[in-house]
Amino acid sequence: MNPPLNPDLDLTISRLIKAPRAAIWSAWTDPRKFEKWWIPEPALCKVVEMDMRPGGGLVTEISENGGAFASHLNACFLAVDEGHRIVFTDALTGGWRPADQGFMTAIITLADHPGGTDYAAHVMHKNNADRNMHAEMGFYDGWGTVMGQLARLVEQGP
Repeated sequence: MNPPLNPDLDLTISRLIKAPRAAIWSAWTDPRKFEKWWIPEPALCKVVEMDMRPGGGLVTEISENGGAFASHLNACFLAVDEGHRIVFTDALTGGWRPADQGFMTAIITLADHPGGTDYAAHVMHKNNADRNMHAEMGFYDGWGTVMGQLARLVEQGP
């Protein structure tokens, strides 16, 4: 069960993806597929760690303009419900270790739809200032872009 939406603290975005949940789940859990859509193009993503279990780490790096890779996300999975839901936070790192700077907790849900899969992201913040900063940083453009990249990847099929 997901927590109720708090508009003062949370941002949400969703999309119908014309592919089965299994294809989207695979794109989330296979590091090579994940690298193809997780960061808005033309930037590149490298998965350093992806331990898909509660307490497992999710560490990615980003390369912009073909430059060296730099830190992007260092997070911890809180829940991994096969084929249905992924919850991660940057308030913790792998192994449940507290992070220096926690910013958000994201809940990704996949639900069957007659046209494919309802894909939703519910991103929670500790205060309104962080929520607003995330929105101003381009939450809808950024998360919308990567959802589009994910859709493009899985809608093409194997």
